[in-house]
Amino acid sequence: MADNRLHLQHGPIDIIAHVDAPEEVRKRLYTSASNRFSTVLVELVAEMDLLKQPWSADLPDPKGGIAQKMCFAVRGSDIFVTPMAAVAGAVADEVLEAMLYEAKNPDPCLEEIQRMYVNNGGDIAFWLNAGESFSIGVVDNPGIPELNAKVSLANESPVRGIATSGWRGRSMSLGIADAVTVLAKSAADADVAATLIANEVNVDFPGIEKRPASEVKDESDLGMIPVTVHVPDLPEDKISTALERGANTASKFIKAGKITAAYLSLQKQTLVIDNNLAAVVNSCHSRESGNPETCKYLKK
Repeated sequence: MADNRLHLQHGPIDIIAHVDAPEEVRKRLYTSASNRFSTVLVELVAEMDLLKQPWSADLPDPKGGIAQKMCFAVRGSDIFVTPMAAVAGAVADEVLEAMLYEAKNPDPCLEEIQRMYVNNGGDIAFWLNAGESFSIGVVDNPGIPELNAKVSLANESPVRGIATSGWRGRSMSLGIADAVTVLAKSAADADVAATLIANEVNVDFPGIEKRPASEVKDESDLGMIPVTVHVPDLPEDKISTALERGANTASKFIKAGKITAAYLSLQKQTLVIDNNLAAVVNSCHSRESGNPETCKYLKK
């Protein structure tokens, strides 16, 4: 543990967890997180063939808790998606759930905890006690890791999951968004929505390069579907068109109650779609001053 945080790593899964509580409580919850994490990868591998299949109503029910969360997050989608779109978020949700269970049983200690979170490669599940809040920084471009916006979430907010997707960084995407960050009720829900919204941030333009997903990453669940590997500098009108396409998908997710908000970024242009279904350009930005503004999302 460094800085009172817990680091868990196995294969491609890399988690940072933190519990804001007295040391005795924190250690107890970290033990429960470690115990739950120890079998995560084995469980996922056991059902990988199922989890790589496109969602359909005929998809068999999975056995494991994480796999069930993944399938639930993609259930009902009318856009091509496999349960793997939810894997990072679902793992974060599951490890947080293990800590919550420990905090409630057999010796309850929830009152001693202010907040806790599980960050799985940028997909975050968190819990807040009454009167507490959780703040995160939002990055427009993972290739330039600087804080571009700040989001503060109060206990009253329905949001308990955050995820980011786009063609840069660890993600593979059918679209050209630098980053799409989504706020939702769970990390698994946010993970799927961020993936699908980022896929829709798209436009035809010379120089955009795509390759079959299986050539970019071995054994990808996307198979031969082309994913973005290069995006040249785009004219502003093309950037706006691409972002608007993503915003339309984000608005549908919000209207359906699947997410609370989405932050879309492409080449220094941004759109924030909130639960008023309003697209606001640069609503979280203050580029001239260099100081991020704070966007508060509260349950309405």
